[in-house]
Amino acid sequence: MRPKIYLFGDSITEASFADGGWGSSLANHFSRTADVVLRGYSGYNTRWALKVKEKVLHPSESSRSPAAVLVFFGANDACIPDRSSAFQHVPLEEYKQNLHAIVAFLKKQWPSSCILLITPPPIDEAARLLHPLSDNSSGLSERTNEAAGNYSKACLAVASECGVAAVDLWTKMQQFPGWQKAYLVYMCFFFCSKYFHCNRVNPGTKWGDRIIFGERIRSSHPHPPSPFYQIILFGLWYVIRIIISCNIQSYSLKRRDGLHLTEKGSKVLFEEVVARLKEEGISLESLPVDQPLLSDIDAEDPLKSFENCYLRYEGGGMR
Repeated sequence: MRPKIYLFGDSITEASFADGGWGSSLANHFSRTADVVLRGYSGYNTRWALKVKEKVLHPSESSRSPAAVLVFFGANDACIPDRSSAFQHVPLEEYKQNLHAIVAFLKKQWPSSCILLITPPPIDEAARLLHPLSDNSSGLSERTNEAAGNYSKACLAVASECGVAAVDLWTKMQQFPGWQKAYLVYMCFFFCSKYFHCNRVNPGTKWGDRIIFGERIRSSHPHPPSPFYQIILFGLWYVIRIIISCNIQSYSLKRRDGLHLTEKGSKVLFEEVVARLKEEGISLESLPVDQPLLSDIDAEDPLKSFENCYLRYEGGGMR
């Protein structure tokens, strides 16, 4: 039986098997050596993860300990408690306690498995405002990069305290210049909103007095321009927004919602995970190949290559 690598996390994990996702890249990377098992739950935090861990990570699914379990929670725990996604928020100290409990559960159930914690990713706040996941009447982002950073540090602290591996995704992604790109859309939105009565942002405001992202501003044009001029500006605004949004998807590490990962962002996470697993002794070189490779099959006597072919496990694990 092949070893398994479990991915246990929130929506960033649930969507990881999409085209170009970090989960599908892992499955491709270990295609002949391990089965990558998806356990991703959109919107979940560590409090909810504790409630389902026995059901979704049941030992009966595998007679042997998996090679690794990747735990990727924190993006939802870090929601600001007095904003639109407050129901997902978990206080920082409880977040740490929950991660401790998840790690303790995994160590008890699968003692020989490698446990890898992944920190929350950075948050592009301007993009969160442009593309909120739920109704947001406050004009304030329900997630902040500062909060994500605090939860990232807490995740790394838990990994150190528990003696398990970790990937600092929050820091790594911000090492890439222009990792978010949404500030371009923000500036375009801010400029054009001076000329348009934007009902989506704040219905009922008067022309020349706008509330943009929580701040009241006075337009330099207290009187609305002519209808023709408004139509021209309105059309230009949407064309520019579409062009910039396309560029975001091509070059940014974050999707246009400022939370989830683009293919490029997924590639960064995939490479970090592969490198960290290799440090823990889990790699293509250390895992046995499932069945003979084509290059190993004897052309003169092909069936001979399949005699006594099996995977060798020692101590119930792959480490």
